[in-house]
Amino acid sequence: MANPTYKRVVLKLSGEALAGTDGFGINPSVIKSIAKQVKEVADLGVEVAVVVGGGNIWRGKVGSEMGMDRTSADYMGMLATVMNSLALQDSLEQMDVETRVQSSIDMRQIAEPYIRRRAIRHLEKKRVVIFAAGTGNPYFSTDTTAALRAAEIEAEVILMAKNNVDGVYSADPKLDANAVKYEQLSYLDVLKEGLGVMDSTASSLCMDNDIPLIVFSFTEEGNVKRAVLGEQIGTLVRGKE
Repeated sequence: MANPTYKRVVLKLSGEALAGTDGFGINPSVIKSIAKQVKEVADLGVEVAVVVGGGNIWRGKVGSEMGMDRTSADYMGMLATVMNSLALQDSLEQMDVETRVQSSIDMRQIAEPYIRRRAIRHLEKKRVVIFAAGTGNPYFSTDTTAALRAAEIEAEVILMAKNNVDGVYSADPKLDANAVKYEQLSYLDVLKEGLGVMDSTASSLCMDNDIPLIVFSFTEEGNVKRAVLGEQIGTLVRGKE
């Protein structure tokens, strides 16, 4: 069996990724593919935590642009992440992967409350832990949630799985034919050049806590496993220069 480079990881998935080509909702084949890739990594003995966005169902910014109170719009986005988390949990458990959903908003009928020590204990027992409902606070993205939870559970890396891009580019490769793909960057580079890998709050949190980030495409099956095994895929964003 191959030896993983990382023993504990946070996998960050965008909500839009779950929609696939549908553009909205949860695409069954996509979520099964994601669950399969998570299982491959868990079978290596790697401790896996997952943070899922909610943009396939609701985006807080859209609500605020409609004139909705930003706090209410963001809470709706958090509830969308809970729906995605439960769907991913179900797909994983159909593959016999023990999974726990922990929510930052108390909803005990469907998920455990987020408790750091309990999350770590689940991971030590080789259960996949899905962190739902963001940080539980408005004005914070799920990117920031991934950075915060990675720091709290002492994850060795954040794996940022993208839907339509295979790394970090100097510009949007769909709009600029001269866009250059980076193999490595520092968080300072990301912040200075405004590359949009993560929002500035998340990038600063990762930089301050020296948490590396690997940005890659999950649409090619097996990429999550390759990242965990230390293969050169996507773009590595380092905690320090």
